[in-house]
Amino acid sequence: MPEASSYIPIAVQIVIAVSMAVGIIIVSHIFGQRMRGNRIKDSAYECGMIPIGNAKTRFGVKFYVAAMLFILFDIEVVFLLPWAMVYRDFLSNGLPILVPMLVFIAVLTIGLVYELRKGAIEWEK
Repeated sequence: MPEASSYIPIAVQIVIAVSMAVGIIIVSHIFGQRMRGNRIKDSAYECGMIPIGNAKTRFGVKFYVAAMLFILFDIEVVFLLPWAMVYRDFLSNGLPILVPMLVFIAVLTIGLVYELRKGAIEWEK
């Protein structure tokens, strides 16, 4: 079990981070500008056009599902680059390094095909 003194740098870093965050909030509250709103300043800026209608429109569920799927597959693909950089010397030499990544890509492909068949990516049905 590590000694308590080995956690001192972590505690110092946490204290510094919290004090900086609180300090920035306090300084911005003291020296920050006070906004006095009016009808023109509070209105949304739409490229010089007068805003018409409700700004709080509702998006369909399909939009959020497509966004979540994009983030899911995008994050998974982001893991491929560091993996390739770490194992680039081993990729030319050994199949045991390549097999887990091929399984990973196969699982992603199966998930994508499943989502395509379920129609999760289609906007209109």
